[in-house]
Amino acid sequence: MVQSIIDILKERYPEALCALHYGKDYELMIAVRLSAQCTDARVNLITPALFERFDSLDAFADADVLEVETYVHSCGFYRQKAKDIVLACRMLREQFGRKIPRTMDELLTLPGVGRKTANLLLGDLYGQPAVVCDTHCIRIANRLGLAKGKEPEKVEMQLRAILPPEESSDFCHRIVLFGREICTARAPKCDQCPLRPFCKEFTRVD
Repeated sequence: MVQSIIDILKERYPEALCALHYGKDYELMIAVRLSAQCTDARVNLITPALFERFDSLDAFADADVLEVETYVHSCGFYRQKAKDIVLACRMLREQFGRKIPRTMDELLTLPGVGRKTANLLLGDLYGQPAVVCDTHCIRIANRLGLAKGKEPEKVEMQLRAILPPEESSDFCHRIVLFGREICTARAPKCDQCPLRPFCKEFTRVD
């Protein structure tokens, strides 16, 4: 069943790419932090001017948090996000040799970085097995019977147990695309869904 779902998603979304736009590794960390409680589309509108104004890790590390706030204001929770961005960049410079850490434990020491962000960074930057449990992933994993519950870490561990490690990161990117196009939170397009045979919700309603 799991492999069938993976194959169907691969066929529909051959390019499993992160929706956030970035050029440098630390910019992905920043974009993911901004995406909390905010759409990727909104973040992608914010980051061009932000990355132009603060065009290096040093620029972010030395930035006035109040100025960063003015650039990220429209993505919500902007005060905490601006503070986390500046402090995380300082830590990258002072403790991690200007590089995004390669381990979960190290990533979790960065301000504003939780397991979702850490998994995305490990998967996208370093090709490590990663399960990014955002709202799309949690919702769809439950609908398909791949996981139970809404706690991100518990869903992550359930998916890690059944997904081939080499497929896990791309699977999560494809689930996001699928969740936006077909399996939406409200009014999912079940009549267009290629995963209907595996869906607990569709079977129950049907």
